[in-house]
Amino acid sequence: MSQTATIPASSLDTPSKRPPAKWKKHLWGYLFLLPAAIVFFVFLWMPISKGIYFSLFHIDFVKGNAFVGWDNYERIFKDPEVIIAIKNTLYYMALGLLIGFWVPVFFAIAISEMRRFQGFARIAAYLPYVVPFVVLYGLWRWLYDPVGPINGIITKLGFDAILFLPDKAWSMISIVIMETWQSFGSALLIYLAAVMSVPRDWYEAAEIDGAGVWKRIRYVTLPAIKNQIILLFLLQLIATSQNFQTQYALLEGGPNNATLTYALLVVRYAFTRQDYGTASALGVLMFLVLGILAVIQYRMSNKEGA
Repeated sequence: MSQTATIPASSLDTPSKRPPAKWKKHLWGYLFLLPAAIVFFVFLWMPISKGIYFSLFHIDFVKGNAFVGWDNYERIFKDPEVIIAIKNTLYYMALGLLIGFWVPVFFAIAISEMRRFQGFARIAAYLPYVVPFVVLYGLWRWLYDPVGPINGIITKLGFDAILFLPDKAWSMISIVIMETWQSFGSALLIYLAAVMSVPRDWYEAAEIDGAGVWKRIRYVTLPAIKNQIILLFLLQLIATSQNFQTQYALLEGGPNNATLTYALLVVRYAFTRQDYGTASALGVLMFLVLGILAVIQYRMSNKEGA
């Protein structure tokens, strides 16, 4: 008598379970991200899109906007102040790197090497960052005054007083020194966290091999925080290329346009000359340049594993 294999009815009636679609799997995550995405779109990408759109128009709030095509961009390249602003911005960025970039690195390493009062040194280094800008500008105007404390020390040493703000040769340098003192505390915390995350075994091994302080810094600390140095280097380039507050508040771009930066020129076009179309075109060109820097930062960060 032949026997045939039978398939249980339950296995025929039950459909095979398929894994949920990928979007269903992450649905709740997308829903939680949705409010942030909406805010990001409304307050960032919509203004950027409108800026690109308005750069092709002559903006008139009374008579209405008129399409002018590339005329705003042509006006930019014919304006001699644009070249001055670009040169001043590049000079400002170079001074920021030369004077201010190495300061937080130096202090972070110095504080990490301290055996006592390390907590006090961290707080003292960060305190200038919490000073309001209004107080900061008043303080440094007094310090830079021809009869102020700094010139008082200079004249006591037998040198002539320096006109820090009115002199074209000193105005931008004075601004960079002031901003370095005020803002290096935030970068210092990032560097200090990076230095503190270096395994202590590396330093102990270097000490066993006879390495002194300078060799430990050169062969252990600096290579270990290389990623943070590259990242903050690019972030400082982006930040200084956008800055205009100090130049505007202290000197309004003077003396004789010596501190006129690119971002300050955009403000002048928009709020002084009320030429919003050309100001939008200037903003679009800045957006393209900063976009390139952001891509470089992203690629270098991924490459270095920062």
